[in-house]
Amino acid sequence: MIHFTPLIAEDTFREVEVEAGQILGPIMSNFEDADTEETLTYLQITVYHPGQLNSGIFQSVRFYNREKLLSSEVLKFGRNSNICHYTFQDRQVSRVQFSLQLFKKFDSSVLSFEIKNMSKKTSLIVNNKELGYLNKMDLPYKCMVRFGDYQFLMEKEDGESLEFFETQFILSPRSLLQESNWPPQKPIPQYGSYSYCSTQSTTPTEMDENQL
Repeated sequence: MIHFTPLIAEDTFREVEVEAGQILGPIMSNFEDADTEETLTYLQITVYHPGQLNSGIFQSVRFYNREKLLSSEVLKFGRNSNICHYTFQDRQVSRVQFSLQLFKKFDSSVLSFEIKNMSKKTSLIVNNKELGYLNKMDLPYKCMVRFGDYQFLMEKEDGESLEFFETQFILSPRSLLQESNWPPQKPIPQYGSYSYCSTQSTTPTEMDENQL
């Protein structure tokens, strides 16, 4: 029996190789991009306020949405939507209550946050430290931030990128102080000395320093 070997032109082989290269090229490129993509610093902010279900104070906040931001951006929290990135619909909140800003320490390869109190009327409590107007401090990896009846549990995860970071807001159905078992400690002034007032009884008024 005579076997015939099919003849395929050399040009046909070249065409197949070119087509395979065109298909595999983008796939390999995608894999390479995925391998080199930098992770982002991530800040999760869990919030609670006793009147959050009825007053609509958090209606401007997009919960459960990871937002990508430039690392050079200063995040301001307050009532004025023209100034603040995150706003609270509450006339008891200062126009600018506090801010968060990224920076890089000399001996570190990752980004860190600093938190600054921007309100003259209300102290900002970070764990057990009380920040007066324009006082600032490094934000711990996990901490409780409070002013008035507002509670913010902030948790940071390190990333490789120095250009971008991500934030996400979570709404807690119950008090974070009770849920997280945070010890009821008297705040320690960060700088100078001034009288301490309970954050449950002292809140900024409508005519605050940011309205003058």
